[in-house]
Amino acid sequence: MNKAVSKDDFQAADTSRTRLRAWIHLLMLTRKIENEVRERLRLKYATTLPRFDVMAALYRTEEGMKMGELSTALMVSNGNVTGIVERLVREKLVERVPVMDDRRAMEVRLTKLGRENFEQMATTHRGWIDEALVNLSEEECSQLICLADQARQSLSHRR
Repeated sequence: MNKAVSKDDFQAADTSRTRLRAWIHLLMLTRKIENEVRERLRLKYATTLPRFDVMAALYRTEEGMKMGELSTALMVSNGNVTGIVERLVREKLVERVPVMDDRRAMEVRLTKLGRENFEQMATTHRGWIDEALVNLSEEECSQLICLADQARQSLSHRR
């Protein structure tokens, strides 16, 4: 037996479609900007976005981070971070230091050279993002941040 479709059913379907379209547009925008940043980092600094992300996370903390903390902050596996950190250590951009209260653990932190290198890249990166979002006013960017935060909250409430 067919159930009659109500006006509410149509509105719910429309809302669902609109949410899906919003998600697709956010994803397309993110991928487009990310791909452009990846290419620019490669061409200008001979580096990768994951390396930039590792350095950015380490830059935010003077004392360094344990590898597990770093992978959690970046939302990637320990294995992904380990290879990147190894290369950064070889290039003297990152150093390993023992953790005072845990002799088995090591923290990684940016060296002076690493901090200087990152600051230069970060300034350029900020300019690239500014270019990418030039058609949005400061107020519109603030609204976008609020909307993204609301969407993220809806995800965290489902757990």
